[in-house]
Amino acid sequence: MGVPGDIVSTTSPRGFDETVARLLELLGSKGMKVFDVIDQREEARHVGLDLRPTTLVLFGSPVAGTPIMQSFPLSALDLPLKILIWSDDVATYVSYRSPQAIAAQHGLGDLAANISGIEAVVTAVVSE
Repeated sequence: MGVPGDIVSTTSPRGFDETVARLLELLGSKGMKVFDVIDQREEARHVGLDLRPTTLVLFGSPVAGTPIMQSFPLSALDLPLKILIWSDDVATYVSYRSPQAIAAQHGLGDLAANISGIEAVVTAVVSE
């Protein structure tokens, strides 16, 4: 798919809308805070442009993220965590920046564990 090495993309077995709904439901069931859901396709339509189905979900846990941002202020550029759901003519994809890349960029050390749960979330979203 030609994405940078720190971006992880996986195919969802569901359609676009169902994948977005499943992610939001899963985040809610895990007590995660959804900070925003940006329907980028709809925003493009507002200015007369067309875009494939594309939704960005910003989420996290202030309990997990705040200590990271206290110790590493620039990590706020990567927090809250983000999952991009997008679709083309072939499939629906779930993409995110790997927590290992975020941790390495900001030197999070032991605090890296606070963001590692994104991988389990995506695995659950795309499971059958």
